Amino acid sequence: MLALSGTWVCPMRAGTIAAMNTNLDNLNRKYVARTPHMREIGARVTAVEPARGSMTLPARPEWVGDPVRGLLHPGVLTVLADSACGLAVGAALTERAPYATLDLRMDYLRAAGPGQDLQCDAHCYRITRNVAFVRAEVWQADRDQPIAVTQASFMLLTVAGARKPPPGGAPAQSASLWTAPAISDPVLAGSPMPYVEYLGIRSSTWGGQPLLRLPFQDKMIGNPYLPALHGGVVAGFCETAALLHLIGSLGGEKFPKSIDFSMDYLRSGRPEECFAACEVVRQGSRVALVQVRCWQSSPDHPIAVARGHFLLSATEPEAAALDPANPRPGA
Repeated sequence: MLALSGTWVCPMRAGTIAAMNTNLDNLNRKYVARTPHMREIGARVTAVEPARGSMTLPARPEWVGDPVRGLLHPGVLTVLADSACGLAVGAALTERAPYATLDLRMDYLRAAGPGQDLQCDAHCYRITRNVAFVRAEVWQADRDQPIAVTQASFMLLTVAGARKPPPGGAPAQSASLWTAPAISDPVLAGSPMPYVEYLGIRSSTWGGQPLLRLPFQDKMIGNPYLPALHGGVVAGFCETAALLHLIGSLGGEKFPKSIDFSMDYLRSGRPEECFAACEVVRQGSRVALVQVRCWQSSPDHPIAVARGHFLLSATEPEAAALDPANPRPGA
């Protein structure tokens, strides 16, 4: 029996194509169709074996993150990779159990262009009593030319029950409550990015520094039982925040392209607005390192922290970036 995010799925009976198709239908009905974000983006399970899972994400105009070069937003790749890695963990479990993403790293190997579906193959190569470790590859037309590789770990959880109060009684609530800025504006209103528009990301100013905001929408839910935001959506928001913050810091002199991006998930994202503040830790002539802090109720209680390296290129679009054989990073 396979356990996928706590949802029971009929076991696969090897030997006939009909049995495999029935199993995939069950997976898509119970794992995908019941997850609002995966259902909304059209993701599909394409294969499942013990400790392995494959998914596809159909091409859509909204997935573009760089309209000038015509490249996909890296956050789209992360959503697919996170979903496929979760599928592989479920396929590795022998008993039903809930689990959650601990951390996820994306390495971008080559540019991802529009008009082609995204594919992801994930393998849960090690599972212990508490943690599962997963590797995955994201590709488009050529399986031997991956556009990104993923490394992720998942915490295996116990079924929630009545919690005993901590010694000494319940902890006191923080006396200081954070209040979000009242005003927000569209991001890059003169040069909209389709994926940024799809997520509905907006910007504000907090303490004299840029603050990115992700207003909640029902389509962002990844766990309908808690409910909680899809981890890939949170990652896509954080990476967008890092890119936009860096674009502002560069002042139009150069344009950043993602080399890698790492997420650490600290708490479940509740169905409410998210905020992200960024810091450029190091900016050289060719590479910049950006850190991101993402929270909901207070910056003192982040739901995720992240960091990414970005290649700084000339602002003029390069034809080579559209070449699928181009070995340089820049998803």
